[in-house]
Amino acid sequence: MEKVLELVFKDAAGDKKIIKVTDPKDEVNAETARTAMQAVIDADVFETSGGSLTEIVEARLRTTQVDVLE
Repeated sequence: MEKVLELVFKDAAGDKKIIKVTDPKDEVNAETARTAMQAVIDADVFETSGGSLTEIVEARLRTTQVDVLE
């Protein structure tokens, strides 16, 4: 199974932006994700077409099972 942590933000224009983290730690939870997201906002290291990331929307863990057909 593949796991992807999706961190959803809003930028200054109010548009949603998603940062995807592949293979997150197994112990990731809502509190650690929110803390990391706030650090991203505080560091202001990402610039989008709508400006800086300004708001946390949600963090979600997407799990995908891939079955190879031979």
